[in-house]
Amino acid sequence: MEKLLQIEKLETEFTKDKQALKILHGVNFHINKGEVLGLVGESGSGKSLTSLSIMKLFKGTSGEISGGRIQFNDQDLTNISESDMRKIRGKQIAMIFQEPMTSLNPVMKIGEQLLEPIRLHLGLKEKQAKAHAVSILKKVGIPRAEEIINEFPHQLSGGMRQRIMIAMAISCNPQLLIADEPTTALDVTIQAQILDLMKQLQQKENMSVLLITHDLGVVAEMCDRVVVMYAGRVVEEADVFELFESPKHPYTKGLIGSVPKLGQKKEKLDSIKGNVPDPSNLPKGCKFAPRCNNVMPICYQEEPPDLKLENGRSCSCWLYKEERGDICV
Repeated sequence: MEKLLQIEKLETEFTKDKQALKILHGVNFHINKGEVLGLVGESGSGKSLTSLSIMKLFKGTSGEISGGRIQFNDQDLTNISESDMRKIRGKQIAMIFQEPMTSLNPVMKIGEQLLEPIRLHLGLKEKQAKAHAVSILKKVGIPRAEEIINEFPHQLSGGMRQRIMIAMAISCNPQLLIADEPTTALDVTIQAQILDLMKQLQQKENMSVLLITHDLGVVAEMCDRVVVMYAGRVVEEADVFELFESPKHPYTKGLIGSVPKLGQKKEKLDSIKGNVPDPSNLPKGCKFAPRCNNVMPICYQEEPPDLKLENGRSCSCWLYKEERGDICV
């Protein structure tokens, strides 16, 4: 399959007390055209920061990309100017942010917020832009679209606001849609509707989607491949069916094992001991070693390399060095 986005050895850091604090450590993965890629891991694993790095949304912060490449089509996004990046954001790469309740400007009408990217990227005149906005709202299942564009965000429910966010994201027919926890803070029935809507739009428009979530049920339903992150690193990558059928990395096994299963008779759910380490105080060697049930002496001494396994899978774990996996380039 043809690659749309290729991330190679991405490093992102923030300045804290005049010292650089690295958060992303050599992140590698790619997204094919028309593919849905899931990015999973606990809070603090670096998922959202990876998406912000792709979009280069660090204005007003001390964050910056300090190494690696983000290849989108034939452009390296790490080397282009901010003015060129603004032409890509919203048009070729769009993003749905985590909180539908706070992502919209509360003092601007829906229509004003929806029309801004349409006028900017598509160059439509007022009447044409408004007609396009109404058609997009109808596409995402919003009733009385002609009236909604004259209302404020507080007049809408959480599910409706999330549909507005999706409408804004797809309004310029992006090649890549980044969805960062798109169903957070929504009730279960609305979550199902939003996910079904995203799946329909992705298949109809043949968009590539980077779906960031910690909900493995969503991953199983939506994704083609999965990348698992921990402490700012990719620890496993696999086809979605293979990942759930045969997880390799102990962290992935822990995540899948902690999901309740129908008919399960255990009194307590399985869990992963401890917490994601503080980026300013990372352990030596494998960052998951202090929480791992399969830890070996080498895990405390050296960080494991990325190993290529069977069927195009990869895993960063010393357990598979014995299988003579090739080190990923």
